Amino acid sequence: MSGTVTMYSTSWCGYCRRLKGQMDREGIAYTEINIEQDPESAKFVEQVNNGNQLVPTVLFPDGSALANPSLAQVKQKIGA
Repeated sequence: MSGTVTMYSTSWCGYCRRLKGQMDREGIAYTEINIEQDPESAKFVEQVNNGNQLVPTVLFPDGSALANPSLAQVKQKIGA
């Protein structure tokens, strides 16, 4: 199921698991992309984070991205 936002993550990231759980509880749909399995996505994450592979990086429908956002930041960006 595609979501309203795209979350770039890794399998080992605790911050990613926390944000996914929070978004699931709030009913916020997201599409998850594991940057360890998708080199092009890893390059995108580096581009928006000054060369760093920071996860979770969340891409919003307006084209903006936030690294390790709080649930409140995600909700504000999507107008929830």
